[in-house]
Amino acid sequence: MTHRIAIAPSGFKESLSAARVAEAIAVGVRRVIPDADLDLIPLVDGGEGTAEALALAGGGRLVPCTATGPVGDPVPSHFALLGGGGTTPGPLTAVVEMAAVAGLALVPPGLRHPGATTTYGVGELIRAALDAGARRILIGCGDSGTSDGGAGALQALGARLTDRHGRELRRGGGALHELEHIDPSGLDRRLAGAELLVACNPYNVLCGKRGVARVFGPQKGATPAEVELLSAGLERWAAVLTRDLLPAVAPEPEPGPEPGPGPALATGVPLDLRTAPGTGASGGLGAGLAAVGARLLPRYDVLLDGLDLDARLARADFVITAEGALDHQTVRGKIPAEVARRAQASGVPVLVLAGTIGPGAQDVRAVGVDAYSAILPAPMTLVEAIGRSGELLADATERALRIMALGSRLGERTGRYAPSA
Repeated sequence: MTHRIAIAPSGFKESLSAARVAEAIAVGVRRVIPDADLDLIPLVDGGEGTAEALALAGGGRLVPCTATGPVGDPVPSHFALLGGGGTTPGPLTAVVEMAAVAGLALVPPGLRHPGATTTYGVGELIRAALDAGARRILIGCGDSGTSDGGAGALQALGARLTDRHGRELRRGGGALHELEHIDPSGLDRRLAGAELLVACNPYNVLCGKRGVARVFGPQKGATPAEVELLSAGLERWAAVLTRDLLPAVAPEPEPGPEPGPGPALATGVPLDLRTAPGTGASGGLGAGLAAVGARLLPRYDVLLDGLDLDARLARADFVITAEGALDHQTVRGKIPAEVARRAQASGVPVLVLAGTIGPGAQDVRAVGVDAYSAILPAPMTLVEAIGRSGELLADATERALRIMALGSRLGERTGRYAPSA
């Protein structure tokens, strides 16, 4: 009997792309089940590797460019172009991956102060995509090193942000509490004719107790005092954006599956930039882009389109997924939770492999994960773990499958358990 195994992991931040993770897991599977029928489905969540993955999947191409990095220095970056003729007809679509220009991996450890980092380069990539002829721009949110609410992106797109003295606001979320006015008159006029789609985690909101500064600020290097400053700044940002940029009453969405440009609303009431789903994406980039007409969409509705993921998982006897860290945040829209939820609908068992396992990891059982395991066999430094991540994944996969095989053999001998897939 041939075992059908779907391998549907995310990438490991600052280590392996989703495709490399899938390949490493496949190596481990082959050691135990050489004739397994493997379906490799590397998945992206809007973070690192998104533009490249969508370009490969859609027959597009990466466009290299240089843009302003999160600490203000020029960095090599890229965006993807899809469609516009040939085998992929339709409007020319660009994929802007914010992590490629404002990601945490681009912030040196000694400079991880989210009050100072900027999304200015994201706006530059959007302008470069418009220059290339794109009129539909998908912005992938994830793995950010910023907490400026998208202020930098709007500055790069031509908005003028000033304090109460009329002075241009310095870049970074740490300055947002000084914001007095946003002048949109200089915004790139091509935005009005473009469709901006932000693929984001709907669990991430801009403000409040679960606001993005409080949830992710410490991970980006913020001290408790800086977290409170950032939170206050984002509150101010939401208020001024709403007053100066959002219309008094947003238009009703156009009929059909592809509404036109405009704030992502389900009704005709103004978008609440403080608490609407996705406004906290990538340090609040979602809110800033929504204020200039972007639609905030659940990332998997956008990024998994065309993969036929549900059917591929349903055909499998067993699913292996993976992510860098399994913890309380996993159930809040991370790839393993999404894969498990979809596989559970077809009754397919799911194993998660993780670089680390933290508090709240057990919550993943509620969304369909049958078992999970860390890939580290012994204590080691982060540098060593990152350098050996492919090897560690393959070995962890082999260990997990051999334990499963032992359980299956025991079940066959005792008759107490049905053989596993």
